[in-house]
Amino acid sequence: MDLHAPQIQGFFDIPVDCLTAEPAILLWIRSQIPDWRHCCLVAPDTGAAKKVTSLADKLNVEFALLHEGRTKVNQTVAMILVGDVRDRVAILVDDVADACGTMCRAAEKLVEAGARQVLAVCTHGFFSGPGVARVNDSKLEMVMVTNTLPQAINMAHSTKIRTIDVSAIFAEAVRRTHNGESLSFLFSNVPL
Repeated sequence: MDLHAPQIQGFFDIPVDCLTAEPAILLWIRSQIPDWRHCCLVAPDTGAAKKVTSLADKLNVEFALLHEGRTKVNQTVAMILVGDVRDRVAILVDDVADACGTMCRAAEKLVEAGARQVLAVCTHGFFSGPGVARVNDSKLEMVMVTNTLPQAINMAHSTKIRTIDVSAIFAEAVRRTHNGESLSFLFSNVPL
């Protein structure tokens, strides 16, 4: 689901379909954020821009981008916001929540820019190293991740981390593959 790089499919010698959490994320935003029509989806870096614009288009909401200037790997020089989040719920969207440094700096920048509330939605929650501690100490009100990885330990250490269940998507993919049916339904729908 939501492979970090599409090229990963080339490492398999059997057909591979990459499932997406996008329909589950869209459903969560529409059902759990009361004022979602006035939110702003935000890419915490240029790597997430394509995913964010796709979600923003489907929700018909604004989007913004944070750009980091770097001199060395993992050393941020400046974070520049392109877009307007003032008086809005800003939702950071990415595929992976790992050490969470960029995400937490992005949340701080969004609060400085006038965001009313800052949330994050990611497909995979690794929370390696200081990830959970950074989330706890950040301006983020909530970090939603899917359950592609177990989150019980992370959730026990942070009230900000919550999950979106994507098990039905995997179950339906297995059922459809077994029955020789198309998987394309799953690219835009969450099975109930």
